Amino acid sequence: MSDTEPQTAGGKVLWHFTMSLDGFVAGPNHEMGWMAGTSFRPDLVDEYVETTGAVLGGRDGWDHYPDPSGIYGGAWKGPLFVLTHHPEDATPTDGVTFLSCEPAEAVRIALEAAGGKNLEVFSPTIGRQLLELGLIDEIDLHIAPVLLGEGIRLYDNPGAEPIRLHRLGEADPASVVNVRYRPAATAKTSSPRP
Repeated sequence: MSDTEPQTAGGKVLWHFTMSLDGFVAGPNHEMGWMAGTSFRPDLVDEYVETTGAVLGGRDGWDHYPDPSGIYGGAWKGPLFVLTHHPEDATPTDGVTFLSCEPAEAVRIALEAAGGKNLEVFSPTIGRQLLELGLIDEIDLHIAPVLLGEGIRLYDNPGAEPIRLHRLGEADPASVVNVRYRPAATAKTSSPRP
């Protein structure tokens, strides 16, 4: 499977995550240790550092990781917006703006702050709301070769109609992505088959 084209800074709203093969973007309680040992293509982080003008996240994620210097390992600096129903009890932090507004208004504010670069959405809940409002330009995923079994899903909307997506960069935008993995069985040894 070929990789995607490098991301460009075009003022897009990107719903961006590394995701487990079974659809989780974080483990239980926003745990992220599952990403250890995962490799990415060279210069991928630099690509997003250069094209990201602002980040929009949710309060739950912020409360688990209240440090804006951790974005892209500290390589990215810029305006971070946290959408919350209770900004009054948020701890003020340099470079972070706590917003209490509708998601569409949060996007407008954050896009303006992004200065023509992309706005990255780091929240499954906000991303789902923006997708339903037609405000997501791209869903940008890095699928890690791990099955978590539980945690926080990228998209969780029981009872909703399926949302059809078009794959970028391929002749057939509705084509299936084929991936093939083999379990990294550390406890098992391979034995020759008869």
